[in-house]
Parts: sequence; structure tokens; C-alpha cells
Amino acid sequence: MKLSVPGTRRTTSSIPGLIPGRPLGRRATAAATAAATGLALVGLLGAAAPAQSAQAPAGASAPAAVLAAPDIPLANVKAHLTQLSSIAPANGGNRAHGRAGYLASLNYVKGKLDAAGFTTSVQQFTSGGATGYNLIADWPGGNANQIVMAGSHLDSVTAGAGINDNGSGSAAILETALAVSRAQLKPTKHLRFAWWGAEELGLVGSRYYVNNLPTAERAKISGYLNFDMIGSPNPGYFVYDDDPTIEQTFKNYYAGLGIATEIETEGDGRSDHAPFKNVGIPVGGLFSGADYIKTAAQAQKWGGTSGRAFDTCYHRSCDSLSNINDTALDRNSDAIAYAIWTLSGAA
Repeated sequence: MKLSVPGTRRTTSSIPGLIPGRPLGRRATAAATAAATGLALVGLLGAAAPAQSAQAPAGASAPAAVLAAPDIPLANVKAHLTQLSSIAPANGGNRAHGRAGYLASLNYVKGKLDAAGFTTSVQQFTSGGATGYNLIADWPGGNANQIVMAGSHLDSVTAGAGINDNGSGSAAILETALAVSRAQLKPTKHLRFAWWGAEELGLVGSRYYVNNLPTAERAKISGYLNFDMIGSPNPGYFVYDDDPTIEQTFKNYYAGLGIATEIETEGDGRSDHAPFKNVGIPVGGLFSGADYIKTAAQAQKWGGTSGRAFDTCYHRSCDSLSNINDTALDRNSDAIAYAIWTLSGAA
């Protein structure tokens, strides 16, 4: 989550150490199939409750099965976090904009996506006298005039590795993208994923991306989903209330698990959805809380400790691998996949 907003300008400088992209072959037949019955298509794509997950509370009735969104393996998401956690100490202790740790993080994510058959591109910008990078990954196929896009910022603050903020969102959408590849998904809409640079300096990377999109290209984005901090150690379950269809998709997922959600207010306008929203693109997302204090009512509803911040290590050096709640990370990762499958018309 951001700190301040410096100016930016375009640069054409080279990218030292960046791994090259990989040419794509033809996609095989989709392995994931829709199991939905009686679904109504509304807006982006209306959603019904998800199939029962391993995280559902004991005794909860299983909701009706719908689209065949996969369970995202927590172990895989944690493996990405372990890599990001190793990158930081090997590169000056953080993964911040303009530092070697950020570029190493980008190279790690890009390598996974290239190997999985995504078309990747790296967008450069300059902020604070340093070159920054956005990573964009497109999955072949789908209607290029209707794009469902998911993004997370990849940079940390200079204080530390930034594993919850925002390794958690970055790792979860990476593993969701890899699940798309494993399924050889054939979505009706085009899928695009993004990892933003310099969010902590004021949404610099995402704002640069949106500002440099021609109006016609902006109009093609049916919805942008943002994931910034989804594994907070004292978690809440917050859903953005910006676009009704996206919001309801996430609410349906959590209703299927018997988990009540609340409207996200702490990070409103402070993360990478804001530049998209400001130009009229529908946005939504998930959030598990930062330095706001969990109330007694929230602790009763979600567990955890009342009177304590959702993330006491927010923007601190202790935002490490131990600063993650596995249950929240698992549930939110599965919710991301459910939304991607649902909103893209996956088959």
C-alpha cells in the first residue's frame, strides 16, 4: 500500500539482467470445464456460490457447484513467497523500487510466466531518478475486446522484504496465472495479469500504465481486480465495493464458505485499482487489513485478536515469511481463482 506520489516520466533505458521472453506455441484443448447449471449472465458475468472448499467451516452445507475454478495450492503460493523472501536479503534487504531486489523479483515472476506459455512484456518508467518496471502477462485467446485483468504490486518498502505487503497478492495471482496454464483455459474473455512497480511511492507503475493506454484500449478492460495484502496475520475479509458485479462475485464465494465479509475502506484509493477506477474502468478486489485495529465484533466473526492491528508488521522489517496467516492466504487465493474463472467465462 502506497506512501507518497512522485512524478514519473517515460524512459527508454535498457533493462540490465532481465530474462528474455519465450515464443508461444498453440494452446491445447482446455482441461477445465464448466459445471454450472442455471447461471445468469449479468454485467461482467454473474456468479453463483462456489463449490465447497477445504477451508469451509465444519458443519457448513456445501453450496451448489458452478464453474470449475481450481483449488489454488497453498504450498505453491508459499513457495513463491519463499523465493521473494530469499531475494530480499540477497539484494540489500528489500524489494523496493529502483533496487536490485525488485528487478530480481520481476525476473522470478517473468520466468515462471514465460515457461507457462504467457506472452509477457515489461514496461519501463522513471520515478525518483530510478527506473521502474511493470510486468504484464497475457494469456493467449479470448475476446481481445473484453479483457479481465488482475494485478498486484510487486515492490516492497525499503524497510524489508514486504512478504504480506505485497508478496501475498503477487504470489497469489502468479499461482492463479499458472493454474490458468495448467488448465489450458479457454476463457470467453481475454485474461491479463500485471505486477506493478513503485506502488509504495504512490501508485506510480499502475498510473503510468493506465495513463499510457489509449482510450480505445481502456474501453476493452471489462474489469480490473486488485490484490494488495491478502495474508495478514490477524486477518479480516474485506471486499472492494466499487463494481457491483465484481463485488458480488467475491461475496458469493465467501458466502459459500460461510464467511461474512465487510466492505473494504482502509485501502480505498491507496492501491493500484485507483488509476483504473479514475478513468471509469470497473474495479474490485480483496484485502485482509493493514494497520487498522480489529474490533471485538470482527474478532468474534473472523477469529484473531481484537484491539490489535490486522498487520502489526505493516511497512516494517518484520513483514517476513512469519507474517502470514496461511488460512487467509489460502482462502483469498482460492477466491481469486474463482473470480478469474467466473468473470472471464472460463471453459
